[in-house]
Amino acid sequence: MPRLSICADCRREVLWTVTDAGKRLAVDPEPNPDGNTAVHRDGTGTRRSRRPSEELPLMGWERLHMPHFATCPGRGRSPAPVPARPTVLPPGVSDLSAYRRRRS
Repeated sequence: MPRLSICADCRREVLWTVTDAGKRLAVDPEPNPDGNTAVHRDGTGTRRSRRPSEELPLMGWERLHMPHFATCPGRGRSPAPVPARPTVLPPGVSDLSAYRRRRS
């Protein structure tokens, strides 16, 4: 059974793989025939992923998975708004914006 992680955006399980370029890619844990990422396990137990092509089609030991960012319902949410700077600073806090303007 693969060790699964939890997506921080949608709280669903994801399976982490390493691409041919050495980057990490989260995929949905269940194989999906509509997916576009071939996933296999190498000799060290690391899950590897790549994009199948005409030159190198899907091999018998690979399964198609969907990248998680394509199915994550938590993506696309707008980030939390940045709070406005208070007009009056609390005691003991200095406003450095004038100093920073002079230096630049």
